[in-house]
Amino acid sequence: MDINKWKSCAVDIDSYTLIRAMGKQGFRRPGSMIAKLVDDEIKKIAKKESKSYEQMKEILLVQGK
Repeated sequence: MDINKWKSCAVDIDSYTLIRAMGKQGFRRPGSMIAKLVDDEIKKIAKKESKSYEQMKEILLVQGK
């Protein structure tokens, strides 16, 4: 596995169970569901900060490194 492209994280079992159930509603795997949740949160933060989605995503990517 390419460690520059993929990372793993641990979540508590209740959150994992909820993510799986939410994913089944939208036919998504847990990884895709987490990506969707992150994407939705970026949109929310961008709106709050009066920035575009792309600007906010780039800012957060820089902050996260």
